Amino acid sequence: MWYKNEEEQQLAEYLIGLEKAALDKWFDGDTSGYEQLWSKHSFTYFDSVSDKRVDDHETIAQFLKTIDGKLFAQSYDFRVPRVQIGKDMAVLTYQLFADTSLINMAYDCIEVFQKEENGEWHVIHSTWSFIRPMAHDFNKAKAIV
Repeated sequence: MWYKNEEEQQLAEYLIGLEKAALDKWFDGDTSGYEQLWSKHSFTYFDSVSDKRVDDHETIAQFLKTIDGKLFAQSYDFRVPRVQIGKDMAVLTYQLFADTSLINMAYDCIEVFQKEENGEWHVIHSTWSFIRPMAHDFNKAKAIV
């Protein structure tokens, strides 16, 4: 495995658990899991459907309100997670697949976690990018708002 010791493995499992808890809510139409997971102090976000980076939590929270209660999936596939750990920072990468009420998802996801001053771990940067975008038919996507 990739972890130097049991402490790193436990941290990796904890961070994956935070992400999965947010995803469980996400696919039940509840965006609050990510709103809470993403840092209110320092946050950036890239998504394949946007042409600009989001540079703060306030902006992403406004976006989340537009899809709250609208995105649902009966299940999702969380594949090949890996956590790379540094001092008070960690990077979680994984692939996400789900057929949702809005779009069929096939994403490469990157979540950069930082241990904040209060000792809690939050995501300071998130990227969700389509896996092989040239292979997708984006005409099947439903309007978000």
